[in-house]
Amino acid sequence: MSNSAYKPNVTLVIPAHNEEKYIGECLEHVLRNRDFLEIIVIDNASTDKTREIVEKIARQHMGINLRVVHEPKKGLVMARQRGYLEAVKNSHCDIIAYVDADTHMPEKWLAAVMHEFEKDPNLACLSGPYIYHDIPRWQQILIKVLYWRALAMPVYWLVGYMATGANFALRKNVLEKMEGFDTSIAFYGEDTNIARRAAKHGKVKFKPNFEMHLSGRRLKNQGVTKTGLVYMANYLSEVLFKKPATKEYKDYR
Repeated sequence: MSNSAYKPNVTLVIPAHNEEKYIGECLEHVLRNRDFLEIIVIDNASTDKTREIVEKIARQHMGINLRVVHEPKKGLVMARQRGYLEAVKNSHCDIIAYVDADTHMPEKWLAAVMHEFEKDPNLACLSGPYIYHDIPRWQQILIKVLYWRALAMPVYWLVGYMATGANFALRKNVLEKMEGFDTSIAFYGEDTNIARRAAKHGKVKFKPNFEMHLSGRRLKNQGVTKTGLVYMANYLSEVLFKKPATKEYKDYR
């Protein structure tokens, strides 16, 4: 039974390294979701106008608790960790959610997060698949049917945990028990590392219709097949050996 009086407060963290082309649209969609406790953009060693764009949007929406924090050490997981350390400063925070700077958040995304954590006190982590909004329609369908439905979901049911890095939320107390993120990981495998460690403290739910609209820029530059194989290899490596298989990665901006 869910506690109808319990309404979790959700802080959103958005890591951003040189995201001047995407961060404006990302925040435009985020702000359609009302009632975030706080929105924290981590300016991760950017050399472009990412910070200036976020600050301008913050000034335009004075009633929204939106701020940008500079993290000089480049790296996705470094940015996640800095976001966690900033979020826990607010004693009212219950859930810390993460999306990427090239996402288009669905309007009811926050409501779904609040509902799932409200109804299940044992839920440690919630995540879901991507819809790549800027690739051809046939590729979108192929990825949704073959990758997410036919491959990812059966693996999730078998293993018991899965998360995607641009679409997940964790209870703050679970993240505290995990002592935050593993900053020794550069990029690949970090999402599975999060899910694997969170599963020690509660349920990790990968919900098929809890979707996030994400840019397909990595797919376009790296190729759909290669990207899928790399992600799957790192998922399995984290599950079996508790470490990523791939250490090197390339930014696509």
